[in-house]
Amino acid sequence: MNNIIIPVDFSKYSEYALEIGALLAKKHNATLHVLHMLELSDSLITNSDSDNKNEMMFLLALSQKKFKPFLDKDYLEGVQVNAMIKHHKVYKEVDELAQDVNADLIIMGSHGLMAHEGIFTGSNAEKMVRNSSTPVLTVKSRPENFSLNNVVFATDLADESVAAYKKAVGVFSTLGSKLHVVYVNRPHTDFISSKEFKEMTTQFAAAGGTDQVEFISGYTVEDGLLQYAEETHADCIAVSTHARKGLSHFFRGSISEDLANHSLLPVMSFKI
Repeated sequence: MNNIIIPVDFSKYSEYALEIGALLAKKHNATLHVLHMLELSDSLITNSDSDNKNEMMFLLALSQKKFKPFLDKDYLEGVQVNAMIKHHKVYKEVDELAQDVNADLIIMGSHGLMAHEGIFTGSNAEKMVRNSSTPVLTVKSRPENFSLNNVVFATDLADESVAAYKKAVGVFSTLGSKLHVVYVNRPHTDFISSKEFKEMTTQFAAAGGTDQVEFISGYTVEDGLLQYAEETHADCIAVSTHARKGLSHFFRGSISEDLANHSLLPVMSFKI
């Protein structure tokens, strides 16, 4: 793991992400790319009016002023940090930076259901989780005793999910994590029998996945994952996302976003 991106809005949630990033950077000798977005409107950027230019300069100077104390943390000592300020759209800027530096991971501080302000609410967070080709780790709390030793990864056992599974295996292998792959069977939606599960698992393995999959139950995917994570003392929950549909087939709806809102554990998403 060489490059980690941390989008920040200088909130306490961004600090949580920054501290976790520092822990991972020290362990894997990675560089932290700390990115703040001004999110200026197109009209403000393109308009040559002097008042607009003055406003842009003011916002830029204010962000630069905030960056220095934000990065003045003891836990960043010895960590290579590349701080930058961009001026346009959050998802677009992060995605471009991820491609430029060949990022291994994006860490986002999530406000969860209590969010009323900041850049990581609504469409920004959703676009990041759904569309990023780089795995996204969402965190909501200060990293006390943080580790990624024990991870629960949900799969729908579809052939199209094999790539996300392989990416998860690669990332968590690098992080030294033990991966528990699970399928959540639900009573009212796409219920399958044990025989059907075995057939699906065999097909998933033949497509390049694995046949080491735990068959668990829950009223919803989110419910099953949270219960299993609690029972197994998991450090993180991982899911695969679909850019067009939120989550495909078994992952109908926006499970990754719901988990990011409800789970006290970090949630990592992998794009299908």
